[in-house]
Amino acid sequence: MKKRALISVFDKEGVAGLAAFLSGAGWELVSTGGTSGYLKGEGLPVTDVSGITGFPECLDGRVKTLHPAVHAGILARRDTPAHMETLERLALGTIDLVCVNLYPFFEKVREGLGQEETVEFIDIGGPAMLRSASKNYRDVIVLTDPADYPAVIDALKTGDLPLELRKRFAGKVFDLTSAYDAAIARYLLEEDFPPYYPVSVKKAQSLRYGENGHQAAALYLNTDRPGVLSSIEQLGGKELSYNNIRDMDLAWKAVCAYGLPTAGAAPQGGAEAEALGLPGLSGGGGKNGAGAACVAVKHNTPCGIGLGADLGEAYDKAYACDPVSIFGGIVASNTVVDSVTASKLAGLFLEIVIAPGFDPEALEILGRKKGLRIIRCEKAPSEKQEYTAVDGGLLAQEANRRLLEKWEPVTKAVPAPSDIPEMLFGMRAAAYVKSNAVVVVKNLAAVGIGGGETNRIWAAELALGRAARNIAALAEAGKDDGSPARVLASDAFFPFPDVVEAASIAGIKTIVQPGGSLNDRAAIETADRLGVAMVFTGTRHFKH
Repeated sequence: MKKRALISVFDKEGVAGLAAFLSGAGWELVSTGGTSGYLKGEGLPVTDVSGITGFPECLDGRVKTLHPAVHAGILARRDTPAHMETLERLALGTIDLVCVNLYPFFEKVREGLGQEETVEFIDIGGPAMLRSASKNYRDVIVLTDPADYPAVIDALKTGDLPLELRKRFAGKVFDLTSAYDAAIARYLLEEDFPPYYPVSVKKAQSLRYGENGHQAAALYLNTDRPGVLSSIEQLGGKELSYNNIRDMDLAWKAVCAYGLPTAGAAPQGGAEAEALGLPGLSGGGGKNGAGAACVAVKHNTPCGIGLGADLGEAYDKAYACDPVSIFGGIVASNTVVDSVTASKLAGLFLEIVIAPGFDPEALEILGRKKGLRIIRCEKAPSEKQEYTAVDGGLLAQEANRRLLEKWEPVTKAVPAPSDIPEMLFGMRAAAYVKSNAVVVVKNLAAVGIGGGETNRIWAAELALGRAARNIAALAEAGKDDGSPARVLASDAFFPFPDVVEAASIAGIKTIVQPGGSLNDRAAIETADRLGVAMVFTGTRHFKH
Protein backbone atom coordinates (compact mmCIF):
# COMPACT_ATOMS: atom_id res chain seq x y z
CA MET A 1 0.00 0.00 0.00
CA LYS A 2 1.36 3.41 -0.94
CA LYS A 3 2.53 5.48 2.05
CA ARG A 4 0.56 8.61 2.72
CA ALA A 5 1.59 11.81 4.57
CA LEU A 6 -0.90 14.37 5.87
CA ILE A 7 0.68 17.80 6.11
CA SER A 8 -1.15 20.78 7.63
CA VAL A 9 1.06 23.50 9.07
CA PHE A 10 0.68 27.14 10.07
CA ASP A 11 4.47 27.57 10.24
CA LYS A 12 5.77 26.72 6.76
CA GLU A 13 9.46 26.62 7.76
CA GLY A 14 11.17 23.63 6.11
CA VAL A 15 7.94 21.96 5.07
CA ALA A 16 8.55 22.26 1.32
CA GLY A 17 11.81 20.33 1.65
CA LEU A 18 10.16 17.61 3.72
CA ALA A 19 7.25 17.30 1.31
CA ALA A 20 9.54 17.22 -1.72
CA PHE A 21 11.56 14.39 -0.19
CA LEU A 22 8.45 12.37 0.67
CA SER A 23 6.97 12.89 -2.77
CA GLY A 24 10.22 11.84 -4.41
CA ALA A 25 10.25 8.71 -2.24
CA GLY A 26 6.84 7.72 -3.55
CA TRP A 27 4.64 9.00 -0.75
CA GLU A 28 1.23 10.52 -1.47
CA LEU A 29 0.86 14.03 -0.05
CA VAL A 30 -2.46 15.04 1.51
CA SER A 31 -2.98 18.55 2.78
CA THR A 32 -5.44 21.23 3.82
CA GLY A 33 -6.32 24.74 2.61
CA GLY A 34 -3.37 27.08 2.94
CA THR A 35 -0.75 24.34 3.19
CA SER A 36 -2.13 22.61 0.12
CA GLY A 37 -1.93 25.82 -1.88
CA TYR A 38 1.60 26.47 -0.66
CA LEU A 39 2.87 23.02 -1.61
CA LYS A 40 1.17 23.16 -5.00
CA GLY A 41 2.89 26.49 -5.52
CA GLU A 42 6.17 24.66 -4.92
CA GLY A 43 5.27 22.34 -7.80
CA LEU A 44 4.40 19.33 -5.64
CA PRO A 45 1.49 16.92 -6.32
CA VAL A 46 -0.97 17.29 -3.45
CA THR A 47 -4.35 15.71 -2.71
CA ASP A 48 -6.69 18.01 -0.82
CA VAL A 49 -7.97 16.42 2.38
CA SER A 50 -11.52 16.69 1.06
CA GLY A 51 -10.42 14.23 -1.62
CA ILE A 52 -10.06 11.46 0.97
CA THR A 53 -12.92 12.51 3.27
CA GLY A 54 -15.44 13.17 0.52
CA PHE A 55 -16.50 16.17 2.60
CA PRO A 56 -15.60 19.81 1.93
CA GLU A 57 -13.84 22.07 4.39
CA CYS A 58 -16.52 24.20 6.04
CA LEU A 59 -17.42 26.70 8.73
CA ASP A 60 -14.67 29.11 7.70
CA GLY A 61 -12.09 26.35 8.01
CA ARG A 62 -13.15 25.26 11.50
CA VAL A 63 -13.85 21.76 10.14
CA LYS A 64 -11.24 20.27 7.83
CA THR A 65 -9.77 17.07 9.20
CA LEU A 66 -12.28 16.08 11.88
CA HIS A 67 -13.45 13.06 9.92
CA PRO A 68 -13.30 9.24 10.34
CA ALA A 69 -11.41 8.89 7.05
CA VAL A 70 -8.57 10.91 8.62
CA HIS A 71 -8.54 9.53 12.13
CA ALA A 72 -9.22 5.94 11.15
CA GLY A 73 -6.32 6.14 8.72
CA ILE A 74 -4.10 7.41 11.54
CA LEU A 75 -5.29 5.23 14.41
CA ALA A 76 -5.56 1.86 12.69
CA ARG A 77 -3.03 -0.59 14.12
CA ARG A 78 -1.15 -2.18 11.26
CA ASP A 79 -0.51 -5.36 13.26
CA THR A 80 -4.19 -5.89 14.07
CA PRO A 81 -5.96 -7.71 11.23
CA ALA A 82 -9.41 -6.52 12.31
CA HIS A 83 -8.29 -2.88 12.04
CA MET A 84 -6.88 -3.39 8.56
CA GLU A 85 -9.93 -5.33 7.44
CA THR A 86 -12.11 -2.44 8.64
CA LEU A 87 -10.13 0.07 6.61
CA GLU A 88 -10.46 -2.15 3.53
CA ARG A 89 -14.18 -2.62 4.06
CA LEU A 90 -14.69 1.14 4.42
CA ALA A 91 -12.38 1.85 1.48
CA LEU A 92 -10.08 3.93 3.65
CA GLY A 93 -6.33 4.20 3.35
CA THR A 94 -3.73 4.53 6.08
CA ILE A 95 -2.05 7.78 6.98
CA ASP A 96 1.54 7.01 7.85
CA LEU A 97 2.98 10.42 8.65
CA VAL A 98 1.27 13.40 10.25
CA CYS A 99 3.06 16.75 10.06
CA VAL A 100 1.10 19.42 11.89
CA ASN A 101 1.90 22.55 13.82
CA LEU A 102 -0.72 24.59 15.55
CA TYR A 103 -2.47 27.91 15.17
CA PRO A 104 -0.32 30.50 17.00
CA PHE A 105 -2.45 30.81 20.11
CA PHE A 106 0.62 31.58 22.25
CA GLU A 107 1.52 34.58 20.13
CA LYS A 108 -2.01 35.84 19.65
CA VAL A 109 -2.99 35.75 23.30
CA ARG A 110 0.14 37.78 24.09
CA GLU A 111 -0.99 40.42 21.59
CA GLY A 112 -4.05 41.13 23.73
CA LEU A 113 -6.62 40.66 20.97
CA GLY A 114 -10.32 40.70 21.73
CA GLN A 115 -11.81 37.48 23.05
CA GLU A 116 -13.77 36.66 19.89
CA GLU A 117 -10.66 37.02 17.72
CA THR A 118 -8.42 35.17 20.16
CA VAL A 119 -10.77 32.18 20.35
CA GLU A 120 -10.41 31.68 16.60
CA PHE A 121 -6.74 30.85 17.18
CA ILE A 122 -7.61 27.87 19.37
CA ASP A 123 -6.65 24.92 17.18
CA ILE A 124 -8.98 21.91 17.29
CA GLY A 125 -8.21 19.72 14.30
CA GLY A 126 -4.44 20.02 14.66
CA PRO A 127 -4.20 18.76 18.25
CA ALA A 128 -6.71 16.01 17.45
CA MET A 129 -4.56 14.68 14.60
CA LEU A 130 -1.38 15.02 16.61
CA ARG A 131 -2.85 13.13 19.54
CA SER A 132 -4.16 10.36 17.30
CA ALA A 133 -0.82 9.97 15.56
CA SER A 134 1.07 10.06 18.86
CA LYS A 135 -1.11 7.34 20.33
CA ASN A 136 -0.28 5.19 17.32
CA TYR A 137 3.40 6.19 17.14
CA ARG A 138 4.53 2.63 16.40
CA ASP A 139 2.84 2.89 13.00
CA VAL A 140 2.65 6.63 12.34
CA ILE A 141 5.45 9.19 12.24
CA VAL A 142 4.28 12.36 13.95
CA LEU A 143 5.99 15.73 13.49
CA THR A 144 5.22 19.11 14.97
CA ASP A 145 8.68 20.70 15.19
CA PRO A 146 10.43 21.80 11.95
CA ALA A 147 13.75 21.10 13.66
CA ASP A 148 12.91 17.38 13.46
CA TYR A 149 12.34 17.25 9.68
CA PRO A 150 16.01 16.57 8.82
CA ALA A 151 16.19 13.62 11.22
CA VAL A 152 13.13 12.05 9.57
CA ILE A 153 14.53 12.56 6.09
CA ASP A 154 17.86 11.01 7.07
CA ALA A 155 16.19 8.01 8.72
CA LEU A 156 13.84 7.36 5.78
CA LYS A 157 16.73 7.51 3.33
CA THR A 158 18.21 4.42 4.98
CA GLY A 159 14.99 2.57 5.78
CA ASP A 160 12.63 3.59 8.59
CA LEU A 161 12.56 5.52 11.84
CA PRO A 162 13.73 3.62 14.93
CA LEU A 163 10.97 3.02 17.45
CA GLU A 164 12.69 5.18 20.07
CA LEU A 165 12.74 8.15 17.69
CA ARG A 166 9.05 7.65 16.89
CA LYS A 167 8.30 7.52 20.61
CA ARG A 168 10.31 10.69 21.25
CA PHE A 169 8.41 12.58 18.56
CA ALA A 170 5.12 11.40 20.08
CA GLY A 171 6.26 12.61 23.49
CA LYS A 172 7.14 16.00 22.02
CA VAL A 173 3.57 16.27 20.75
CA PHE A 174 2.05 15.83 24.19
CA ASP A 175 4.69 18.17 25.62
CA LEU A 176 3.47 20.82 23.17
CA THR A 177 -0.26 20.16 23.47
CA SER A 178 -0.14 20.16 27.27
CA ALA A 179 1.42 23.65 27.21
CA TYR A 180 -1.01 24.73 24.48
CA ASP A 181 -4.01 23.53 26.46
CA ALA A 182 -2.65 25.08 29.66
CA ALA A 183 -2.39 28.46 27.93
CA ILE A 184 -5.97 28.16 26.70
CA ALA A 185 -7.14 27.10 30.16
CA ARG A 186 -5.46 30.12 31.76
CA TYR A 187 -7.05 32.39 29.18
CA LEU A 188 -10.58 31.02 29.53
CA LEU A 189 -10.76 30.14 33.22
CA GLU A 190 -9.58 33.43 34.70
CA GLU A 191 -9.32 31.64 38.05
CA ASP A 192 -6.44 32.09 40.45
CA PHE A 193 -6.45 28.53 41.74
CA PRO A 194 -8.29 26.17 39.37
CA PRO A 195 -8.64 22.42 40.07
CA TYR A 196 -5.62 21.69 37.88
CA TYR A 197 -2.86 24.31 37.90
CA PRO A 198 -2.10 25.31 34.29
CA VAL A 199 1.52 26.16 33.58
CA SER A 200 2.48 26.95 29.98
CA VAL A 201 6.20 27.51 29.53
CA LYS A 202 8.73 26.77 26.78
CA LYS A 203 12.42 26.04 27.12
CA ALA A 204 14.36 29.17 26.26
CA GLN A 205 17.84 27.80 26.82
CA SER A 206 19.91 25.24 28.65
CA LEU A 207 22.01 26.67 31.46
CA ARG A 208 25.56 25.61 32.21
CA TYR A 209 24.46 24.35 35.63
CA GLY A 210 22.03 25.09 38.44
CA GLU A 211 22.74 26.39 41.92
CA ASN A 212 25.84 24.19 41.98
CA GLY A 213 28.08 22.77 39.29
CA HIS A 214 26.74 19.22 39.56
CA GLN A 215 23.10 20.28 39.02
CA ALA A 216 21.72 20.42 35.45
CA ALA A 217 19.41 23.36 34.74
CA ALA A 218 17.41 25.15 32.05
CA LEU A 219 15.43 28.38 31.67
CA TYR A 220 11.75 28.21 30.68
CA LEU A 221 9.66 31.25 29.76
CA ASN A 222 5.93 31.82 29.60
CA THR A 223 4.37 31.00 26.24
CA ASP A 224 1.19 32.99 26.64
CA ARG A 225 2.03 36.22 28.43
CA PRO A 226 5.09 38.39 28.62
CA GLY A 227 7.13 38.59 31.78
CA VAL A 228 10.24 40.44 32.83
CA LEU A 229 12.61 37.69 31.68
CA SER A 230 11.10 37.57 28.20
CA SER A 231 11.43 41.36 27.98
CA ILE A 232 15.07 41.85 28.92
CA GLU A 233 17.80 42.77 26.48
CA GLN A 234 21.38 41.77 27.28
CA LEU A 235 23.73 44.50 26.10
CA GLY A 236 26.99 42.93 27.20
CA GLY A 237 28.74 40.33 29.29
CA LYS A 238 28.65 36.58 29.76
CA GLU A 239 25.64 34.30 29.49
CA LEU A 240 23.27 34.45 32.44
CA SER A 241 23.52 31.58 34.91
CA TYR A 242 20.83 29.97 37.07
CA ASN A 243 21.89 31.93 40.15
CA ASN A 244 22.21 35.13 38.11
CA ILE A 245 18.62 34.82 36.95
CA ARG A 246 17.27 34.10 40.43
CA ASP A 247 19.14 37.04 41.95
CA MET A 248 18.30 39.38 39.07
CA ASP A 249 14.61 38.54 39.42
CA LEU A 250 14.69 39.48 43.10
CA ALA A 251 16.72 42.64 42.51
CA TRP A 252 14.40 43.86 39.79
CA LYS A 253 11.27 43.22 41.87
CA ALA A 254 12.82 44.98 44.84
CA VAL A 255 13.88 48.09 42.91
CA CYS A 256 10.53 48.27 41.12
CA ALA A 257 8.83 48.31 44.52
CA TYR A 258 9.91 51.98 44.56
CA GLY A 259 8.32 52.65 41.18
CA LEU A 260 9.44 52.23 37.58
CA PRO A 261 8.88 55.59 35.89
CA THR A 262 9.74 54.39 32.37
CA ALA A 263 6.91 51.85 32.54
CA GLY A 264 4.49 54.14 34.36
CA ALA A 265 4.51 51.72 37.30
CA ALA A 266 3.71 53.21 40.70
CA PRO A 267 5.58 52.19 43.85
CA GLN A 268 4.33 49.12 45.68
CA GLY A 269 1.50 50.09 47.99
CA GLY A 270 1.60 53.72 46.85
CA ALA A 271 -2.16 53.92 46.40
CA GLU A 272 -2.74 52.24 49.77
CA ALA A 273 -0.41 54.70 51.48
CA GLU A 274 -2.01 57.75 49.88
CA ALA A 275 -5.50 56.45 50.75
CA LEU A 276 -4.38 56.43 54.38
CA GLY A 277 -3.11 60.00 54.08
CA LEU A 278 0.55 58.99 53.90
CA PRO A 279 3.10 60.32 51.43
CA GLY A 280 3.30 58.28 48.22
CA LEU A 281 7.05 57.79 48.49
CA SER A 282 8.54 56.67 45.19
CA GLY A 283 11.68 56.54 43.16
CA GLY A 284 11.95 58.12 39.75
CA GLY A 285 11.14 61.74 40.49
CA GLY A 286 8.55 61.15 43.18
CA LYS A 287 7.83 62.99 46.38
CA ASN A 288 10.11 63.55 49.38
CA GLY A 289 13.15 64.23 47.21
CA ALA A 290 13.42 60.62 46.02
CA GLY A 291 14.49 60.69 42.40
CA ALA A 292 15.91 57.21 41.87
CA ALA A 293 16.07 53.81 43.53
CA CYS A 294 19.00 51.40 43.65
CA VAL A 295 19.07 47.86 45.07
CA ALA A 296 22.08 45.58 45.54
CA VAL A 297 21.42 41.84 45.91
CA LYS A 298 23.68 39.00 47.00
CA HIS A 299 22.60 35.38 47.39
CA ASN A 300 18.96 36.22 46.73
CA THR A 301 18.54 38.84 49.43
CA PRO A 302 19.12 42.61 49.33
CA CYS A 303 22.39 43.81 50.85
CA GLY A 304 21.77 47.48 50.08
CA ILE A 305 18.82 49.70 49.17
CA GLY A 306 18.77 53.45 48.69
CA LEU A 307 16.71 56.30 47.27
CA GLY A 308 18.26 59.53 46.09
CA ALA A 309 17.70 62.69 44.12
CA ASP A 310 19.64 60.95 41.35
CA LEU A 311 21.01 57.47 40.72
CA GLY A 312 24.51 58.32 41.91
CA GLU A 313 23.18 59.25 45.34
CA ALA A 314 20.90 56.19 45.46
CA TYR A 315 23.80 53.90 44.55
CA ASP A 316 26.08 55.46 47.17
CA LYS A 317 23.44 54.71 49.81
CA ALA A 318 22.96 51.13 48.65
CA TYR A 319 26.72 50.56 48.56
CA ALA A 320 27.27 52.03 52.03
CA CYS A 321 24.82 49.55 53.59
CA ASP A 322 27.20 46.64 52.96
CA PRO A 323 30.39 47.47 51.00
CA VAL A 324 31.59 43.88 51.50
CA SER A 325 28.60 41.83 50.37
CA ILE A 326 27.94 43.88 47.24
CA PHE A 327 31.18 42.40 45.81
CA GLY A 328 30.09 39.80 43.24
CA GLY A 329 26.49 40.90 43.58
CA ILE A 330 23.81 42.40 41.38
CA VAL A 331 22.82 46.06 41.16
CA ALA A 332 19.38 47.13 39.94
CA SER A 333 18.28 50.67 39.13
CA ASN A 334 14.79 51.94 38.38
CA THR A 335 16.16 54.77 36.23
CA VAL A 336 18.62 55.15 33.37
CA VAL A 337 22.26 54.60 34.36
CA ASP A 338 24.41 57.69 33.76
CA SER A 339 28.15 57.87 33.19
CA VAL A 340 28.92 59.06 36.73
CA THR A 341 27.16 56.09 38.30
CA ALA A 342 28.62 53.75 35.69
CA SER A 343 32.12 54.80 36.73
CA LYS A 344 31.28 53.92 40.32
CA LEU A 345 29.83 50.56 39.30
CA ALA A 346 32.88 49.78 37.19
CA GLY A 347 35.06 50.20 40.26
CA LEU A 348 34.09 46.87 41.76
CA PHE A 349 33.30 43.33 40.66
CA LEU A 350 29.61 42.85 39.89
CA GLU A 351 27.76 40.03 38.15
CA ILE A 352 24.91 42.09 36.69
CA VAL A 353 23.71 45.66 36.32
CA ILE A 354 20.03 45.86 35.32
CA ALA A 355 18.24 49.12 34.54
CA PRO A 356 15.62 50.60 32.18
CA GLY A 357 18.43 52.05 30.08
CA PHE A 358 22.03 53.20 29.89
CA ASP A 359 23.47 56.44 28.58
CA PRO A 360 25.87 55.81 25.66
CA GLU A 361 28.87 56.80 27.76
CA ALA A 362 27.67 54.66 30.66
CA LEU A 363 27.29 51.69 28.33
CA GLU A 364 30.80 52.23 27.01
CA ILE A 365 32.23 52.39 30.54
CA LEU A 366 30.44 49.26 31.72
CA GLY A 367 31.20 47.46 28.48
CA ARG A 368 34.90 47.49 29.36
CA LYS A 369 34.12 45.04 32.17
CA LYS A 370 34.20 41.89 30.05
CA GLY A 371 32.40 39.60 32.47
CA LEU A 372 29.75 42.11 33.54
CA ARG A 373 26.26 41.26 32.32
CA ILE A 374 24.54 44.49 31.27
CA ILE A 375 20.76 44.08 31.16
CA ARG A 376 18.19 46.56 29.91
CA CYS A 377 14.60 46.08 31.07
CA GLU A 378 11.69 48.49 30.88
CA LYS A 379 8.94 46.13 32.08
CA ALA A 380 7.64 46.19 35.63
CA PRO A 381 6.91 42.86 37.33
CA SER A 382 3.39 41.85 36.38
CA GLU A 383 2.81 38.22 37.41
CA LYS A 384 -0.23 37.94 39.66
CA GLN A 385 0.95 34.63 41.06
CA GLU A 386 4.18 32.85 41.90
CA TYR A 387 4.83 29.18 42.48
CA THR A 388 7.53 27.02 43.99
CA ALA A 389 8.27 23.37 43.31
CA VAL A 390 8.09 20.96 46.24
CA ASP A 391 8.70 17.22 46.16
CA GLY A 392 5.55 15.80 44.60
CA GLY A 393 3.86 19.05 43.63
CA LEU A 394 4.03 22.82 43.76
CA LEU A 395 2.90 25.64 45.97
CA ALA A 396 1.07 28.54 44.33
CA GLN A 397 0.27 31.91 45.86
CA GLU A 398 -0.62 35.47 44.96
CA ALA A 399 2.37 37.69 44.36
CA ASN A 400 3.11 40.00 47.31
CA ARG A 401 1.84 43.31 45.97
CA ARG A 402 0.17 44.81 49.07
CA LEU A 403 2.28 47.05 51.28
CA LEU A 404 0.00 47.80 54.19
CA GLU A 405 -3.62 47.37 55.24
CA LYS A 406 -3.77 50.06 57.89
CA TRP A 407 -1.67 52.71 59.62
CA GLU A 408 -2.33 52.32 63.33
CA PRO A 409 -0.17 54.18 65.86
CA VAL A 410 -0.39 51.99 68.98
CA THR A 411 1.89 53.87 71.38
CA LYS A 412 1.72 57.12 73.32
CA ALA A 413 4.55 58.50 71.21
CA VAL A 414 3.74 59.07 67.53
CA PRO A 415 6.12 59.13 64.58
CA ALA A 416 7.62 62.46 63.60
CA PRO A 417 6.36 63.54 60.16
CA SER A 418 9.87 63.10 58.77
CA ASP A 419 9.87 59.47 59.96
CA ILE A 420 6.88 58.41 57.88
CA PRO A 421 8.65 58.31 54.48
CA GLU A 422 11.46 56.36 56.18
CA MET A 423 8.92 53.88 57.58
CA LEU A 424 7.33 53.29 54.17
CA PHE A 425 10.76 52.90 52.63
CA GLY A 426 11.71 50.36 55.28
CA MET A 427 8.60 48.26 54.89
CA ARG A 428 9.08 48.09 51.12
CA ALA A 429 12.65 46.95 51.72
CA ALA A 430 11.69 44.37 54.37
CA ALA A 431 9.28 42.71 51.93
CA TYR A 432 12.23 41.56 49.79
CA VAL A 433 14.62 40.52 52.57
CA LYS A 434 14.65 36.87 53.66
CA SER A 435 12.65 36.30 56.83
CA ASN A 436 13.07 36.95 59.64
CA ALA A 437 13.80 40.43 58.30
CA VAL A 438 14.61 43.69 60.06
CA VAL A 439 15.70 46.84 58.23
CA VAL A 440 17.14 49.94 59.90
CA VAL A 441 16.56 53.13 57.89
CA LYS A 442 18.19 56.54 57.77
CA ASN A 443 17.86 59.21 55.08
CA LEU A 444 15.86 56.93 52.74
CA ALA A 445 18.49 54.23 52.84
CA ALA A 446 18.83 50.85 54.46
CA VAL A 447 21.79 51.37 56.77
CA GLY A 448 21.45 47.95 58.41
CA ILE A 449 19.76 44.79 57.12
CA GLY A 450 19.26 41.62 59.16
CA GLY A 451 17.64 38.77 57.29
CA GLY A 452 17.33 35.01 57.05
CA GLU A 453 17.58 34.51 60.79
CA THR A 454 15.60 31.90 62.72
CA ASN A 455 14.47 34.39 65.35
CA ARG A 456 13.64 38.05 65.20
CA ILE A 457 15.96 39.33 67.89
CA TRP A 458 18.98 37.95 66.02
CA ALA A 459 17.79 39.70 62.85
CA ALA A 460 17.33 42.92 64.83
CA GLU A 461 20.74 42.67 66.49
CA LEU A 462 22.39 42.14 63.10
CA ALA A 463 20.57 45.08 61.52
CA LEU A 464 21.20 47.43 64.47
CA GLY A 465 24.86 46.47 64.78
CA ARG A 466 25.48 46.91 61.08
CA ALA A 467 23.64 50.23 61.10
CA ALA A 468 25.83 51.56 63.93
CA ARG A 469 29.02 50.54 62.13
CA ASN A 470 27.88 51.93 58.79
CA ILE A 471 26.80 55.27 60.26
CA ALA A 472 30.13 55.57 62.09
CA ALA A 473 32.03 54.86 58.87
CA LEU A 474 29.99 57.43 56.96
CA ALA A 475 30.49 60.01 59.69
CA GLU A 476 34.22 59.41 59.65
CA ALA A 477 34.19 60.01 55.89
CA GLY A 478 32.22 63.21 56.39
CA LYS A 479 29.10 61.79 54.69
CA ASP A 480 26.83 61.59 57.76
CA ASP A 481 26.25 63.59 60.91
CA GLY A 482 26.80 60.46 63.01
CA SER A 483 23.41 60.52 64.71
CA PRO A 484 21.70 57.13 65.20
CA ALA A 485 19.07 55.93 62.76
CA ARG A 486 15.56 56.70 63.94
CA VAL A 487 13.48 54.05 62.09
CA LEU A 488 13.30 50.27 62.23
CA ALA A 489 11.02 48.17 60.01
CA SER A 490 10.15 44.53 60.61
CA ASP A 491 8.54 42.13 58.14
CA ALA A 492 6.47 40.46 60.91
CA PHE A 493 5.27 40.99 64.47
CA PHE A 494 7.39 40.82 67.64
CA PRO A 495 6.67 37.71 69.71
CA PHE A 496 8.58 39.33 72.60
CA PRO A 497 9.47 42.91 73.58
CA ASP A 498 13.21 42.23 73.22
CA VAL A 499 13.40 43.84 69.76
CA VAL A 500 11.87 47.06 71.11
CA GLU A 501 14.41 47.11 73.92
CA ALA A 502 17.36 46.53 71.59
CA ALA A 503 16.07 49.16 69.17
CA SER A 504 15.71 51.78 71.90
CA ILE A 505 19.25 51.14 73.17
CA ALA A 506 20.50 51.72 69.61
CA GLY A 507 18.68 55.06 69.39
CA ILE A 508 15.64 54.01 67.32
CA LYS A 509 12.70 56.36 67.86
CA THR A 510 10.10 54.78 65.56
CA ILE A 511 9.20 51.18 64.71
CA VAL A 512 6.90 50.00 61.96
CA GLN A 513 5.70 46.40 62.00
CA PRO A 514 2.58 44.43 61.02
CA GLY A 515 1.39 43.63 64.56
CA GLY A 516 -0.84 40.63 65.23
CA SER A 517 1.11 38.83 67.94
CA LEU A 518 -0.62 37.47 71.03
CA ASN A 519 2.11 39.37 72.84
CA ASP A 520 1.54 42.75 71.13
CA ARG A 521 0.55 44.33 74.45
CA ALA A 522 3.98 43.59 75.97
CA ALA A 523 5.74 45.18 72.98
CA ILE A 524 3.50 48.26 73.17
CA GLU A 525 4.00 48.68 76.91
CA THR A 526 7.77 48.39 76.48
CA ALA A 527 7.71 50.99 73.71
CA ASP A 528 5.66 53.35 75.91
CA ARG A 529 8.09 52.88 78.77
CA LEU A 530 11.04 53.67 76.49
CA GLY A 531 9.37 56.53 74.59
CA VAL A 532 9.47 54.71 71.23
CA ALA A 533 6.71 55.30 68.69
CA MET A 534 5.27 52.18 67.05
CA VAL A 535 2.85 51.75 64.16
CA PHE A 536 1.03 48.57 63.07
CA THR A 537 0.37 48.08 59.35
CA GLY A 538 -1.66 44.85 59.45
CA THR A 539 0.30 43.28 56.57
CA ARG A 540 3.03 40.70 57.10
CA HIS A 541 5.85 40.30 54.58
CA PHE A 542 7.43 36.91 55.18
CA LYS A 543 9.77 35.82 52.39
CA HIS A 544 11.11 32.27 52.55
